[in-house]
Amino acid sequence: MKTGAIAKRTGNVILFVFLSILSVIFLLPVFIVAVNSLKGKFYISEQPFVFPNAETFVRIDNYTSGISKIDFFHAAGWSFYITICSVIVILIFTSMTAWYITRVKNKFNIALYYVFAFSMVVPFQMVMFTMTKVANMLHLDNPLGIILIYLGFGSGLSVFMFSGFVRSIPIELEEAAMIDGCNPLMTYGRIILPVLKPISVTVGILNTMWIWNDYLLPSLLIGTEYRTIPIAIQYLKGGYGSIDMGAMMAMLVLAIIPIVIFYLVCQKYIIEGVIAGSVKG
Repeated sequence: MKTGAIAKRTGNVILFVFLSILSVIFLLPVFIVAVNSLKGKFYISEQPFVFPNAETFVRIDNYTSGISKIDFFHAAGWSFYITICSVIVILIFTSMTAWYITRVKNKFNIALYYVFAFSMVVPFQMVMFTMTKVANMLHLDNPLGIILIYLGFGSGLSVFMFSGFVRSIPIELEEAAMIDGCNPLMTYGRIILPVLKPISVTVGILNTMWIWNDYLLPSLLIGTEYRTIPIAIQYLKGGYGSIDMGAMMAMLVLAIIPIVIFYLVCQKYIIEGVIAGSVKG
């Protein structure tokens, strides 16, 4: 027993050290960006891994410069609008879809489930040109239309995860609700939706991080008129390859802050939701 306990403890220590090193590796780029956002743009390329000193420290000049150059708060407004609306639409429609195709067993629903699962392995680059053409024809190349596009691209993983979680919900809960007089919509709203909270938060986090940081889809559909933060940051590139590195680092820090706060607030649901959505059923 003692040998087994020592081996288990040693394994835990090794795992802890490994994960700690891995965490530092992942966090190091973010730390470097934050440090360089406080340095003059001419020193960033020359001394990217050196802390600011009396000569290189520029306080918040990079932040004020970047905000004014790209109209950061206007871009942040569009990013918040598109991200929040898209995530809400994805959560509502994909959870309903997953509940239906899981509870109603027929060949069509089984095929539909596999279509959603297959969509996860199709690279965006394969469909982006045809998608752009169709979106233009249907007048979806605007902030409202892009929400529907995000619903289409985000439905595969979301339906897959919701379906796994729905299978773990006892069918007796829904039968009891229907005996009490609930119709399917009332059953979904009063019984299923509250139970889906852990997996809903997980799906919401995954889609929020994807949509908030997405550059390619907004650049293809809505361009510069309704530019989001990733698109706006690209405007810090000048002619002949010149880049205001200080302002760009500062804007990257501001772009990271909302998603980090959202992640920290919701992190307690992530592991529970991922395990339930991937394993159960």
